[in-house]
Amino acid sequence: MTNVATISKNKRSKVLDKEQLLNDYRLGWESRHASLMGRKEVFMGKAKFGIFGDGKELAQIAMARHFKDGDFRAGYYRDQTFMMAIDQLTIKEYFAQLYAHTSVEADPASAGRLMNGHFATRSLNNDGTWKNLTEMKNSSADISPTAGQMPKLLGLAYASKLFRQNPGLKELSQFSKNGNEVAWGTIGNASTSEGMFFEAVNAAGVLQVPMVISIWDDGYGISVPNEYHTTKGSISEILKGLQRNDDQRGYEIFVVKGWDYEALDRAYENAARIAREEHVPVMIHVVEMTQPQGHSTSGSHERYKSKERLEWEKEYDCLLQFKKYIIDSGIASEEDLDQIEQDAKAFVKKEKDAAWTAFSGEIKNELKEAVHLLKQAAEQSSFKQDLEALAEDLTKLINPIRKDVISTVRRALWLLRKENISAKTVLKNWYLQQQEINEDRYSSHLYSQSDFSSEKISPVPVEYEADAPLVDGREVLQACFDNLLATDPRFLAFGEDVGKIGDVNQAFAGLQAKHGELRVTDTSIREVTIIGQGIGTALRGLRPMAEIQYLDYIHYALMTLSDDLACLQYRTKGGQKAPLIVRTRGHRLEGVWHAGSPIGMLLHSLRGMLICVPRNMTQAAGMYNTLMQADEPALVIECLNGYRLKEKMPANIGEFRVPLGQPEVIKEGKDLTVVTYGSMCRIVEDAAKDLADMGIDIEIIDVQTLLPFDVNHIILESVKKTNRVLFADEDVPGGASAYMMQKVVEEQGAYYFLDAEPATLAGKAHRPAYSSDGDYFSKPSIEDVVEKIYGMMHEADPIKFPEL
Repeated sequence: MTNVATISKNKRSKVLDKEQLLNDYRLGWESRHASLMGRKEVFMGKAKFGIFGDGKELAQIAMARHFKDGDFRAGYYRDQTFMMAIDQLTIKEYFAQLYAHTSVEADPASAGRLMNGHFATRSLNNDGTWKNLTEMKNSSADISPTAGQMPKLLGLAYASKLFRQNPGLKELSQFSKNGNEVAWGTIGNASTSEGMFFEAVNAAGVLQVPMVISIWDDGYGISVPNEYHTTKGSISEILKGLQRNDDQRGYEIFVVKGWDYEALDRAYENAARIAREEHVPVMIHVVEMTQPQGHSTSGSHERYKSKERLEWEKEYDCLLQFKKYIIDSGIASEEDLDQIEQDAKAFVKKEKDAAWTAFSGEIKNELKEAVHLLKQAAEQSSFKQDLEALAEDLTKLINPIRKDVISTVRRALWLLRKENISAKTVLKNWYLQQQEINEDRYSSHLYSQSDFSSEKISPVPVEYEADAPLVDGREVLQACFDNLLATDPRFLAFGEDVGKIGDVNQAFAGLQAKHGELRVTDTSIREVTIIGQGIGTALRGLRPMAEIQYLDYIHYALMTLSDDLACLQYRTKGGQKAPLIVRTRGHRLEGVWHAGSPIGMLLHSLRGMLICVPRNMTQAAGMYNTLMQADEPALVIECLNGYRLKEKMPANIGEFRVPLGQPEVIKEGKDLTVVTYGSMCRIVEDAAKDLADMGIDIEIIDVQTLLPFDVNHIILESVKKTNRVLFADEDVPGGASAYMMQKVVEEQGAYYFLDAEPATLAGKAHRPAYSSDGDYFSKPSIEDVVEKIYGMMHEADPIKFPEL
């Protein structure tokens, strides 16, 4: 491990330009004043919450100097100075995000959807197509959960390895220049205690990817000092074993002080060279940093830091030490630097005020319109005094927000509910128009709104030759994956046991040998960073398939899927996309940890992803073909007990596409509609034969995808015919079955066509017990389906269907 700080004091790495030094000084103070003023804006009630990067300025300036076009950042909410230094964040944009200005132009990172300090560049054109990422400096969209940036950092770096080593990707010049791009990650010292940090660090060392991790170490994690976070109180100390040597690959590790300008510059110069040229991961532990305003606007650090520590932080504030360095070097006088500080403060105030004027001006205009309409209504209404009071209350607000305006108008419409006056119509139309605008401001882009949306991908029917062979279901998938690998160089698959043995169910059998290790790749047991590997490579224009071996194991990666992948398009308002396909398998194996169907959990936590639940492997293959044309992330859950079942081999294996969001009626009937999916389809189909013997004719609908769900209301048309519905599912009671019921009975309006209560049939509240008996008594069986449906028919006609 190299201590760069010690080296740099003995010998300068290069002559630093005077103009550059003074520009760095100016930028550092602009960022600092943005932090100081941002805190005041929160306390004045002009912003909801503030978290700032003060004390971290100098290291970020040094890092930015070696950040090149095409490089990617995966950082966290302290990195404002870095984003300013690479010209991807202006002071005005910084405050626009603090105020939550719902405009992509004002806040390109999130259009006001994220709290301040969450940065992103816009990788996509307005139509959803990719920009040339090699001609811009890139930042993946930040997330708040500590260490949550680390999984995708691995993937961003892994993409460079693929672009350099896979000849088939050389034509994708808008995404990479021979894999020369470095992925730069930042993390706070306390967050290195998270498992995601250790998992990502280990994986990057194994993969040997161009990744530079900066650890901003100010000695605390909110109020908790390092000795509570890290063995030996130092992350670089305990990770010395990762240091590469002549015989073993590993990391290059530097330790540098956050107030030492020359040492920081040299550290980042060396790190960039090693990572970019050699594809070796580098860790830079930046120690002796400060945090002058504490963690956030939620509290003061004076509560937990000693007097001695606070005095040390004042002396070793990086900007004050930088000032001393510049003066001691004879580059500028104290008066010159004082003037730079004053100019920086004035500039930040001007930009802050401009951001506030732009933000508040929009709302004030809406407020004026609302007040005008309220006063018009007051002149025509018997509630004149009440409406005038509402208008008056609005005008008295010092810092009105949009909620104040809309809430007041809604309450005015309550008052006018029984009156038939023209002003009421005008007011209501204005309100409805605002609701449409606010839908775009606050709720758009959960899914893709581009021409590559899954809903816009045209389906292609599956075709069979007259003598189509019957094969194992896994062979259909194998043929599908073989075609994707042969026809699309962007496609790659990785996961535990995916490579050499072709996954645990052999759908990739032989494909690594045929297409190479870079295309079909084994990984270690590390679900979080398997997903991160997928997110990062997808952000860089590739089309990865990340495999989670069994559905139960997805819990390891749920936070990354939910907080990063699923909400990516939403939190950037269409500025970034990561069309990752997550492949897994579930349903009806045996045992507590290998037979779960936690679908309700996934439905609630993965809004923004597609959730596909094919009943057989032909369906799954058609869904993969569709997803490869779309630009949305998806989770595909294959049926564990379907790989050895016989299916006909499609003639158009690479062309047929299953429409997503469109259920399939797999058996027509007249007495009762059963809505189900996945492995339950076969259970219900078998039950239908027994029910037919009892004189009951059921219609079976396979929903095919749960997100999206029956966009054309096919299920409603079935219920109109049968007037009875059962939702059958392996999830716990109230899980996916309740979700499907809400979608059909409430959203589609099936309630009005029912002659009996809608019913659900689910698994037990516990996980399945071990053995075939455990499965039988834990999950819905053929007999459970028969008896449930028979009971519903008995209630309708007890004479024809006497009690069992």
